[in-house]
Amino acid sequence: MEARYLGLLAFLLAVLLALAPLLGRYIHEVMENGRSRWSAWGRPLERLIYRIAGVNAAAEMGWKRYATAVLAFGTIGAVFTYVLQRSQGLLPLNPASMGAVSPDSALNTAISFATNTNWQGYAGETTMSYLTQMLGLTVQNFVSAATGIAVLLALIRGFARHGAATVGNFWVDMVRGTLYVLLPLAFLLAVVLAGQGVIQNLASYRDVPLLEPVAYMQPRMDANGQPALDEKGQPLTVSVTAHTQTIAMGPVASQEAIKMLGTNGGGFFNANSAHPYENPTPLSNFLEILAMLIIPAALCFTFGQMVGDRRQGIAVLASMVVLFAALAVATGHYEYQSNPMLAQAAADSGSVALSPGGNMEGKEARFGIGPTALFATATTAASCGAVAGMHDSFTAMGGLPPMLLMQLGEVVFGGVGSGLYGMLAFAILAVFIAGLMIGRTPEYLGKKIEAHEVKMVSIVILITPLLVLAGTALAVTLTAGKAGVFNPGTHGFSEILYALTSAANNNGSAFAGLSANTPFYNTLLGLAMWFGRFGAIVPVLAMAGSLARKHRVPAGPGTMPTTGVLFVILLIGSVLLVGALTYVPALALGPVAEHLQP
Repeated sequence: MEARYLGLLAFLLAVLLALAPLLGRYIHEVMENGRSRWSAWGRPLERLIYRIAGVNAAAEMGWKRYATAVLAFGTIGAVFTYVLQRSQGLLPLNPASMGAVSPDSALNTAISFATNTNWQGYAGETTMSYLTQMLGLTVQNFVSAATGIAVLLALIRGFARHGAATVGNFWVDMVRGTLYVLLPLAFLLAVVLAGQGVIQNLASYRDVPLLEPVAYMQPRMDANGQPALDEKGQPLTVSVTAHTQTIAMGPVASQEAIKMLGTNGGGFFNANSAHPYENPTPLSNFLEILAMLIIPAALCFTFGQMVGDRRQGIAVLASMVVLFAALAVATGHYEYQSNPMLAQAAADSGSVALSPGGNMEGKEARFGIGPTALFATATTAASCGAVAGMHDSFTAMGGLPPMLLMQLGEVVFGGVGSGLYGMLAFAILAVFIAGLMIGRTPEYLGKKIEAHEVKMVSIVILITPLLVLAGTALAVTLTAGKAGVFNPGTHGFSEILYALTSAANNNGSAFAGLSANTPFYNTLLGLAMWFGRFGAIVPVLAMAGSLARKHRVPAGPGTMPTTGVLFVILLIGSVLLVGALTYVPALALGPVAEHLQP
């Protein structure tokens, strides 16, 4: 492995750990302090939003009302996005005259963006109008990320409060998360990305002359607009020479910024962040990687401040950093090796190695192996789903760490808000296991962890493996599921497993060798995304309500410290043992078998 890859990883972590405490304190100030000096500029607008929406900002909610508000808001967002896609052909800001999106694709996309997954079974530049991209998809990028922050804050309040019946006000949390956290950061990043060459306009698509004409064959059509056939029933073709190419335009920088900061991942273009209009330079590539990780890392410091012990957040963040660094090194190591399939082909033919210096297949030549491998690790760690290369072209073992990062539950940084509340579920599990070892009722942050909390944690941790493994089994059993596989065998199985893993864990990236834009996969993955998101949120909020009602128990001689190295090791062990081992049989059938096959 090249030393510069390790240097890039070390530099990324250094910048991340330098900025995260500052942003964490800022988030705490603007979210919890209604009179923060940092939010003074937006308070009139905040009050206006509450007045228009009829929200009493001073009235807090119990966990059931909070959960109802989250579910209602997510449902309304999904319905609005669906209707917008189905009617975009009748609406303005559609210079390419895009027609209505098909019902199954529109449903999948609506659920995808409302759940912060942003799985895309379509090509953005040929499917979505500017209005749909801005009013539908970009708006959901903001509010779905703000929903994750809101749910996290409700859980943290459960730890911080004593004898309380409420966990906050969802509408206030969502508005402040959008107005004071996501909007300013997205504005700054959009300006910087535009300076790097990311486009931002509402211009019509442009036809530009090719440097060399390109000849290709296309089906000949009959008078009825159907493919013409010869006397043997075979399709007739006609040679066509292209002299121009259509170049898509659009408001890309504004969507690219929130796509990264909100760990959304949905690309304006089909090539996502491998497209030069979304990610043109090595600097923009680094900034996009940093943007995916910065808010999840900062929220660890927000957590420490809200519970009154900064070390608690540092311990959780340390666990994330250790796991991320280890898996990033593994991804880089295998991608800097020659592709074993190409090496075998070279050996069989007696030719020279076909991939000297590493596996460049599917990598952006502008960035190379290292930055692309690091991008893939970050996007699956952060539950973002943006891609700067073709994950399907990674080596078998190089593609395993990104898949494993999702299968751990998207808790190694994870999505905005969702990553930390998932990791806190593992922290509760860790202290429960430790309590069983010493025969003492477990405690975390002064709250006794009892049967109700353990049941809710079990649901949070097990809901996604259930969706992933059951969905994969269904897809490989049914003809409609197997029909979308272009690479039969172990790699085809990996493609299906990756798709369900990405959907249920609200990531959104794909191996991309799977033809998933079909009614079967649009429905299956849509259900996985919906229940993967809200099937975890509801028990998290139930935990928040239970913990808020409890009074803090003073630490005693048997209390396990949750700020030291021992707790970090126990937390990492819980994530690996419970999160990873669930998938070992499935991984053995996919990437491991592919790596070992002759």
